[in-house]
Amino acid sequence: MDRISHLPEHLLLKILSFLPTTKDVVATMVLSKRWQFLWTLVPRLVYDDSHENIKKESFSRFVDRSLLLHEAPLLDYLHFKLSQKSTDVDDIGVWARTISRRHVRELVIEIDRSSCTTQAILPKSLYTVSGMLVTLKLNNMVLLDDVLSFPSLKKLSLDNIMYQGGDESINRLLSNCPVLEHLLVNRGPDDNVTVFTVRVPSLKILYMRDLKDSYGGEMLVIDSRSLESLTIDDCSGVCVVKSEMHNIVTADFDFYDSHSWKILSSITQVKDLCLCLSFSKRSYPSGCVFHRLVNFKLCRCKTQWLNLLMCVLRDSPKLRSLQLYQKNGYQADQPNPIWSELSLVPECLLTSLETLEWTNYEGTKEEKEVVEFILRNGRCLKKVTISTKPTDYDKKLEMIKELALSLRRSPVCQLVFD
Repeated sequence: MDRISHLPEHLLLKILSFLPTTKDVVATMVLSKRWQFLWTLVPRLVYDDSHENIKKESFSRFVDRSLLLHEAPLLDYLHFKLSQKSTDVDDIGVWARTISRRHVRELVIEIDRSSCTTQAILPKSLYTVSGMLVTLKLNNMVLLDDVLSFPSLKKLSLDNIMYQGGDESINRLLSNCPVLEHLLVNRGPDDNVTVFTVRVPSLKILYMRDLKDSYGGEMLVIDSRSLESLTIDDCSGVCVVKSEMHNIVTADFDFYDSHSWKILSSITQVKDLCLCLSFSKRSYPSGCVFHRLVNFKLCRCKTQWLNLLMCVLRDSPKLRSLQLYQKNGYQADQPNPIWSELSLVPECLLTSLETLEWTNYEGTKEEKEVVEFILRNGRCLKKVTISTKPTDYDKKLEMIKELALSLRRSPVCQLVFD
């Protein structure tokens, strides 16, 4: 310990910043005189009352005293992880006023509602720290319908939030984040927004996940031209894109509504694409060409995945990597898709496709025909990796033999079985 104590102060503060909670940091004050007040300058504070032996009163007193004694002019990170016994909104408000002049850069508030039936309401006083915030993460609470201003906020995470003013609340919140670049939304059971509109000109990354049990009747509207990464996971409502995304690089879609297929025509500049969709020829946008698509990943758990695969291969002339997978938890008990070989070989098979990776391969007639088609026409193929589903040894050996004997157009193609 003596050797550590002789380190420069900035290194000691960095070491203290790696401790799990502020309680652990404060405990170091008994080590020596040098450490007695060092904790008051640590720019990272984490308050966690999840331990069962902590009483609400003692936890609140500890937070009150430590915040009052803390002297760091800049707080890089402030994290409140609160359970039911300490979600008193007045306490959160007092703590916010205490650190209002500390120039908080990242604020995280998590509330564990596992044994709580009502949500905590975020107090207005908490908004006094909004001026310097760069990152804000909120979980399991009610967001008041106040006009907020987050002039420096670049990353916003909203996890199972109820908005006091419904649709208009989220509109006002996002409109007051002029430099926001990263938005993550987990729409839980308490989310009361019907039309969730994301109109943020500066936004680069959008992750939207729907965790609610209800299906239909909701809408996601995206109007953010600068998006580079877009993820829509398990969306049950309609998704509408108002403008084409010329800067899009990655996109990952898992939704149910057939009207949402039009979103594909807005991301034709995408380079990395992952789809888990129920295919419909009537819904697939005609004339949609992915000129820059290099990596394509397709989930096989939805119906008609095979037809979707052929459409994307046809419309992706520069595709280099293809992955076919199946999400955990889905059962392949649906009717097998009907394989119909294309009259024209997709351009990507003749000029660019280098790798195919197929997980949970079962060796059905349709699957075998798809692999053979790609092997037979893939002029640039370098590696085909097949991972079979657990099955008896003889059946697995037979599948391997069938594919190993298939015609390969590329003389350098390596066939690998996992």
